[in-house]
Amino acid sequence: MAIAKLDVVALDCPEPRVLADFYAAVLGGTVAHTEEDGDWLVLKVPGGQLAFQRSPGYVPPVWPSTDHGQQFHLDLTVEDLDKGEKEVLALGATVLDNEDRSRSWRVYADPVGHPFCLCAG
Repeated sequence: MAIAKLDVVALDCPEPRVLADFYAAVLGGTVAHTEEDGDWLVLKVPGGQLAFQRSPGYVPPVWPSTDHGQQFHLDLTVEDLDKGEKEVLALGATVLDNEDRSRSWRVYADPVGHPFCLCAG
């Protein structure tokens, strides 16, 4: 028997609305305001939720780095890696790893530096 169930994955960021809008464009879903001041937004998507929490002084993870791990990353499935890449780059993502284009995944950073992968599905 589980002790708990996963409710939401929260990402620290300087501007919750900007990052929520980025992931809404990538994943679809609906952004819900949960606090009046906009310091915490939730993106409801099929299968779960992502939250975006304002973090003053936010510093993005360094990738790749043996000194400071990436903390976590999101794996997002797409039907076409080339098309998905073109679309996330147009939304403000950046390529983090472009070495082996034959792999079934590619590594990017969202607009504030959180790593995520597009994976062939």
